[in-house]
Amino acid sequence: MKREGNIKISSENMMPIIKKWLYSDKDIFLREIVANGTDAITKYKKLVSMGEAEESSEEYSVKISVDKKAKTLTVEDNGIGMTAEEVENYITQIAFSGASDFLEKYEKAGGDGIIGHFGLGFYSAYMVSENVEIFTKSYKNEPAVHWESDGNATYSIEECDKTGRGTKIVMHIAAEEKEFLEENCIKNLVRKYCSFMPYNVYVNFKGDGKDEPLNSTLPLYAKAPKDCTEEDYKKFYTDTFMDYNEPIFWVHLNMDYPFKLKGILYFPKVKNKLELERGKVKLYCNQVFIADNIKEVIPEFLMLLNGVIDCPDIPLNVSRSFLQNDKQVQKISKHITKKVADKLISLFKNDREKFEACWPDVANFVKFGCIKDESFYDKVKDIIIYKDLNSKFLNLNELLGTDETAEASESTAENAENKKPATVYYVSDEEQQAQYIKLFKDQGLNAILCDNFIDPHFLSFLEYKAPEKLKFTRIDADIDGALKSGDSAEDSVLIDIFKNATGKENLTVKTETLKSGDVPAIIVVDEYMRRYSEMGQIYGMGAGELAQTLIVNTACPVIAKLKDLDEEKQKFVASYVYSLALSSFKKLSPEELDKFQKDNLTLLNNFIK
Repeated sequence: MKREGNIKISSENMMPIIKKWLYSDKDIFLREIVANGTDAITKYKKLVSMGEAEESSEEYSVKISVDKKAKTLTVEDNGIGMTAEEVENYITQIAFSGASDFLEKYEKAGGDGIIGHFGLGFYSAYMVSENVEIFTKSYKNEPAVHWESDGNATYSIEECDKTGRGTKIVMHIAAEEKEFLEENCIKNLVRKYCSFMPYNVYVNFKGDGKDEPLNSTLPLYAKAPKDCTEEDYKKFYTDTFMDYNEPIFWVHLNMDYPFKLKGILYFPKVKNKLELERGKVKLYCNQVFIADNIKEVIPEFLMLLNGVIDCPDIPLNVSRSFLQNDKQVQKISKHITKKVADKLISLFKNDREKFEACWPDVANFVKFGCIKDESFYDKVKDIIIYKDLNSKFLNLNELLGTDETAEASESTAENAENKKPATVYYVSDEEQQAQYIKLFKDQGLNAILCDNFIDPHFLSFLEYKAPEKLKFTRIDADIDGALKSGDSAEDSVLIDIFKNATGKENLTVKTETLKSGDVPAIIVVDEYMRRYSEMGQIYGMGAGELAQTLIVNTACPVIAKLKDLDEEKQKFVASYVYSLALSSFKKLSPEELDKFQKDNLTLLNNFIK
C-alpha cells in the first residue's frame, strides 16, 4: 500500500538550505551517495562475520549508471539494504544517522569502516536533482521499498518489485545541472572523491567481463611499509598526483595507537627555489575523500608536500567537509609533524650523502617549517645544513667548530658575560658578491650560501632563537679583522680625494690596509639597515637609498700612487675606483653604467695614445 507523509525536519524552510547549501561544493553529492553505498556493504559484511547474514557470492561493489536520455544518474550497491521502517527512520528523519544507530547496536562487535550519516548524505543528491527515488531491499525477509520525493518536504513510500539485496538511488538531474549527465564528468568525480573506496566502483557497468573499476580498493598507504617497494611508492605518487617528476623521498605513516592513522607524505622535487610551491595533501576517512589541505590536521608548512592521509579517528561535522578543532585533531597533527622530522633526522644520520643531495629540494620546506612550528625547529635544528664557500655542506655546529655539548658551557654566567655572539658570514648572490668571496677565500675565511628567498627571514629567526650566541652578517656588510693587515691609520687626504671625486653626500669613506692588494676599494652597507630596507620593500614601503661606506684599500698599488697624481687625475681615478667597487656591490643603474662605460673609453683612448 502506498503511503504519503511529510519529511520530518524542524522547519519546512530548511529543505532549500539542505538542498543548496549543505556542502561547499555541489559535486560532493556523488561522494556522499557512493560513500553511503560502501557503508551499506560494510554493514552487511559485518553482519556476515557475526553470523547474522549469509555470505554473498556476488562481488561487493557500487555501480553508477548515467542515462543521458532519461536524464538520470543512478548509484546502486549490494549492501545491507533497508526495510520500510528503516527508510522512514533514516530518510524521513533527517537528523537521524543510520550509521550511528548501527554502531550503537553492534558496538561490542566493532564497527570499523562505517562513517556515513545516511540521511544528510543522501539529501546532498538534491543539490543537483529535481526528484530522487530510492529502491531498496533489506537483507531481512521483508518486501522491497520504493521511496520518492521532489525535495519539497513531502514524500511517498510503497512496496516495489526490486529483487536483489541493496539500495538503488535514482537521481533525476535538474536541467541546470546537465553536466552531471556526462559520463566523463562522473568518471572524473569518481577519480577525485572515490579513488580509494574500499569496494570496486564502476561507471556504466556492462557485465561483459571487461569492466574495470575506477578506484583502488587497497591503496598503497593502507599496506604495511615492509610490503611496499620503491617502485610502488613512485607509481602511487605519479598516479595520485599526476606529477611525472619522481619524488626525492617519502614518509610512510602507519599507526594504530593511540589513534589510527595511515598515509604517505612525499617530498617533491623543487621546480623553483625562489618560491614555495603549495603541494596537495589529500585527507581521507576510511578511504573516503574528505578534502585537500585541511589546516587543522595538516600543519601549514607540511602543505608544501604532496601526500595522502587516512584517519578514521578524525571527528567530522555532518558534511564531512570541515573538522572540529579538538584535542584529538591536535594530537594527530603533532604526530604527523614528528614523523616527518624523524624521517629527516634519520636520513641525516644514516645517509648523509643522500641528505645533502636532497637538501636543495627540502631546504625551503625545512626552514619554513622551523619558522612556523617551534616544536619542529627543536627537532631538526641540528640537521639544517648550509653550503659553504668550498661547496661543502655543514650544519652550524660544524661550521663554528662546536658540538651539542658546547651549548651547556656557553650558558654559564661567565661565558654569558664575556663571550660575544659568533658571527657567521653569508653570501646571497655568488656572482654579484664574487669580489668579496675572493677576498674571504684568499685569507682562508668561510661563509655560507643563503640565496633562497626565505633565507633573510630564516636567518633573523635563528638570531631571535639564540641572540647571545649567533649573528649573521652578509659578506659585503663588514670587513672582517682577518682581512686587515694590522692596525690601519686613517688617511684624511685619501678620504677627501674620494669624497670630492664621488660627490655622494651619504657616502662614508674610510681607509684600511687589507692583506690583499688586488682590490682598490670595496663598498659595505650596515647589515641591519640593509635588512630593514629589504623588509620595507616586501611590505611596499619603498627601498630608499642606503648609506654606503667605501673602504679604500691602502695596500693596493693604485691607491698608494693616487696622492702623487695631479688633481684632475686624482678625481678621475678615485671616481673610477668607486665605480669598480659599486659594480661589485650591486647592479649598476643606467646612469651609473653610462658613466662607467665613458670612463672605460677614456682609459682606452689614453692607452692608445
